[in-house]
Amino acid sequence: MRAGSSPQGTVSLPQGNGAAAESAASAGNPAGRPGTGGCPVTVRECSEEYLLYLASVRGLSANTVTGYRTDLGHLALTVGADTALASLSTEDLRSCVAALSRRKYSVTSINRFIAAVRGLFAYCRKFQYIQGNAALELKTLRAPRRLPVFMTQQEVDTLCSQPVRRGLLWPARDRAIFELLYSSGCREGELASLRLQDSADGWQSAVVTGKGRKDRRIYFSDDARRALSVYLEERGRRFPEGMPGGGSPVDALFVNQKGLPLSAHGIWYIVSRYSGAEGTQRPVSPHAFRHTFATALLSGGADIRAVQELLGHSSISTTQRYTHITTERLKEVYRQAFPHSGKKD
Repeated sequence: MRAGSSPQGTVSLPQGNGAAAESAASAGNPAGRPGTGGCPVTVRECSEEYLLYLASVRGLSANTVTGYRTDLGHLALTVGADTALASLSTEDLRSCVAALSRRKYSVTSINRFIAAVRGLFAYCRKFQYIQGNAALELKTLRAPRRLPVFMTQQEVDTLCSQPVRRGLLWPARDRAIFELLYSSGCREGELASLRLQDSADGWQSAVVTGKGRKDRRIYFSDDARRALSVYLEERGRRFPEGMPGGGSPVDALFVNQKGLPLSAHGIWYIVSRYSGAEGTQRPVSPHAFRHTFATALLSGGADIRAVQELLGHSSISTTQRYTHITTERLKEVYRQAFPHSGKKD
């Protein structure tokens, strides 16, 4: 299940007022439950406050908070949105996990639900909304280890050439998007958030805000800067009088064909068009560029701490999974090339 998608029948939890939560948090109320003077009691009330906390205090991205909202909505649907959170037992929570399993949710999606429930209970226990924590005994499922999907250099070159060869959408823009994704290793959401004024050095680099509202600098290759220059020149000709939208210019680096800011989902759609049946016929997501960027750096001998910084990972363990890819590639080279490796002719 993609983050942000709402399964059929899920209870829709309210969208919180992040500004109200942040101001109330500074005044002593941990997440600023708006409009009430008492503590939250029900699953709905506790979830609402926890989501406000995640967005305004912890600074999680909108997509991440949406994922939490979807998972906690499933909890509300299964046990009842107006049920007191303190009344739930570990068995109640396990029944929610079982319901997801019956609906054929993946292990990853189920474990994400468990993490959301654990976080909710831990938050409510910390602020003494509940006396016990029924989620402590909720165990995650064992998931098969999957290596990140990455592309070879030839596959990257082929995909980057597709916009000009196919001309499906806006070739100059789409080529620039691909080149920037590959050379910087940034997330699609980070790329979508870039503004025209975010670079002061001719787009050799830019500062993006990643997960947890942490800023980091990303860098662009010569190919990426050339592709970006072609796109920006073409964009200037296409929208000479400023962008639509109330007459005020749009400062987003990438725009759609109406001149409005291109969203992260829009970038995902562009990549899917060119990597699907109309293009390379090897479907990938924008994140595959990020995986390929990391794999190329580590294969080239880059220090893992430097790669961690470039990717914006908070934990080195997240970056270390890319070392498994390079190890597997070395093993394959050995099996193919070494005469006594056991390879059969």
